[in-house]
Amino acid sequence: MTAYHDLEWGVPCHDDLTLFEFLVLDGMQAGLSWDIILRKREGFRRAFDRFDPKKVARYTQDDVRRLLGDPGIVRNRMKIIAAIENAKAFLAVQREFGSFDRYIWQFVDGRPVRNRRRRMSDIPATSSLAGRVSKDLRRRGFRFVGPTIVYAFLQAAGLVNDHTVECFRHREVSRKLSRSATRSRKR
Repeated sequence: MTAYHDLEWGVPCHDDLTLFEFLVLDGMQAGLSWDIILRKREGFRRAFDRFDPKKVARYTQDDVRRLLGDPGIVRNRMKIIAAIENAKAFLAVQREFGSFDRYIWQFVDGRPVRNRRRRMSDIPATSSLAGRVSKDLRRRGFRFVGPTIVYAFLQAAGLVNDHTVECFRHREVSRKLSRSATRSRKR
């Protein structure tokens, strides 16, 4: 958890494969602790072909059975099927927008939301932004993308900086956010 927080969480991500990984993992986390997902992360990477959406979108019922038998991941049929369907929807978004990155960052105008939370208890489970993104994702055929899951995704992928102001990462991520926003505007 510490390494994930210190190195990844909240850092602006513009890599489509990583964005797909976060989307799948946040869906898998529903109803479970994030610690469980992080402990199984390598198992997920192995089982889901390193989160290559082109490969995952081609999964068949045989792959679903294989995944349901894999103790290295969360073996929930609805979540596994959602990951496969989300790969197909992800590819459709890439075709329409050129990349999932371009699509998802439009919701924040290419500039991450910089929150100034004082305490962990100040961090909400969702937001109006997450509600808008969730609604659009569902319209596009994504599953397991309710507002709470989407908010976790937005935090993980750095579209929202929810490190508390006392956290050493708040300032570091904010600097990265500034550089990220400059790159996004140049696209």
